[in-house]
Amino acid sequence: IVLIMADDLGFECIGANGGTSYQTPVLDKLAAAGVRFEHCYSQPICTPSRVKLMTGIYNVRNYAEFGLLEKTQVTFAKLLRDNGYATCIVGKWQLGKDKSLPSHFGFDEHCLWQLFRRPSRYPNPGMEVNGKAVDYTPGYGPDVATEYALDFIERNRDQPFLLYYPMILTHCPFEPTPDSNDWDPSSPGSKTYKGDPKYFGDMVAYMDKQVGRILEQLDRTGVRENTVVLFTGDNGTDEPVVSMMRGREVAGAKGKTTDGGTHVPLIAHWQGKTPKGEVCTDLVDFSDFLPTLCEASGTTVPTELGIDGQSFLPQLMGRPGNPREWIYVWYARNGGPKGKEFTRNQRYKLYRDGKFFDIHNDVLEQQPLDPASLSDETKLVHGKLQAALDRYTDARPQEFAMWNASKKKNK
Repeated sequence: IVLIMADDLGFECIGANGGTSYQTPVLDKLAAAGVRFEHCYSQPICTPSRVKLMTGIYNVRNYAEFGLLEKTQVTFAKLLRDNGYATCIVGKWQLGKDKSLPSHFGFDEHCLWQLFRRPSRYPNPGMEVNGKAVDYTPGYGPDVATEYALDFIERNRDQPFLLYYPMILTHCPFEPTPDSNDWDPSSPGSKTYKGDPKYFGDMVAYMDKQVGRILEQLDRTGVRENTVVLFTGDNGTDEPVVSMMRGREVAGAKGKTTDGGTHVPLIAHWQGKTPKGEVCTDLVDFSDFLPTLCEASGTTVPTELGIDGQSFLPQLMGRPGNPREWIYVWYARNGGPKGKEFTRNQRYKLYRDGKFFDIHNDVLEQQPLDPASLSDETKLVHGKLQAALDRYTDARPQEFAMWNASKKKNK
């Protein structure tokens, strides 16, 4: 199993999704050979998305604070490792600063940026490799992570493995890649947090190139036909970036609960099992990845975990499956105690405060619908979304509310 998640890459950035601003030939080819999902939704920002993806649980029930995955949580890596899988994570961590955490959460090996320090992530990077700080001069952070992943695949070609690659690209600072005309191998990295958005296109192209290297290694080692490959993004594109998709401008909205912050690509391929070039319009929530990986690997999900996700493996393989009628999001960047909440389907979106939007015709959520003037059909949708919201009225566990209150008091 290979799960690749680009950083700050919205749905609109991929050519196969109708994006026309960037070059993504590898991902476009992967979509043509597999299944492309139109309605995959993440959390609006990185750590909340990672927690939800790795645990299969809505943030309302287990998200503690930014930059942390609470140690009581069980991840897909832990479940697969217990089922005999070799497990590896490469790329970006941002889930706690204790060097033992990757192993605690189920990873046999790691090559990570931002585990227990935060040096440059791009030129001349500092990485943490199996608990040790390693500086690469010269070097490029995404290359270091990818090369470790290629080696992991080579060494584990004869056994079941899970490679989770939460990529360093395409997060800011926006700066040259080794393929840019003005790449400087001696650079210490951008002097500003954001860098220059003009380099975003180069970074998307280099991200796509890294995915290609992983796929080529699966082919070279002879394991491609027995490997599930999933590609997604952790949240929407960053705010300085404006892209073209299907003839319209799409402004990045990372950190917001609009489509610009939460609508992400999802491409799936399993050679000989996924139908070629299929487009799936079913809803996929980030909590759905854990049960999907577990079903694909024959791994049991313990009922006591009480996960919120449901497997989309049938849709990945071209079968009807059990499509979601709605997804639910609770979002508080720093853990709350209160979060912004909504439920949605492919077209409509209902917030806890009662605002109801037709996203198909109002993607920026500027004109709330009047519940009193809805058609009978739309009233039914509103009722279903309200019922889904009602399920989570008191869902925030007391220990997380107390954790957050204590954290603020101590600060």
